[in-house]
Amino acid sequence: MLTKFAVAEEAAALTSFWSQRVLAAANGNLLKVAKGTRSTNWHAHDDQDETFLVLSGELTIQLRDGDVRLTPGDLLVIPRGVEHCPRVEGDEAHFLLIGPDVTSTAAGGKPDWSHG
Repeated sequence: MLTKFAVAEEAAALTSFWSQRVLAAANGNLLKVAKGTRSTNWHAHDDQDETFLVLSGELTIQLRDGDVRLTPGDLLVIPRGVEHCPRVEGDEAHFLLIGPDVTSTAAGGKPDWSHG
């Protein structure tokens, strides 16, 4: 059976920051909603690229060689092995992540204050 998702509503309904909720899988990738506030820790994913599609708010992806500002509708792929640190401008941002695995572990940059 096919399932339709209201992606923006799914992201807004999340109760914790920097955690991911898998909505669906396609072509070996997971489609995950997340919401963030403040920033994650600097990190890299050696096993996967990380794709961000901003749904609401403003997200700055800090990179060692410069920042990339994302607003609603913007998409950015962080290649595997590239160190980055997502930072939310304002109160919170909602986004869709696309990748082969869930990355909301400590290795995925999730800040200590957001656990629990």
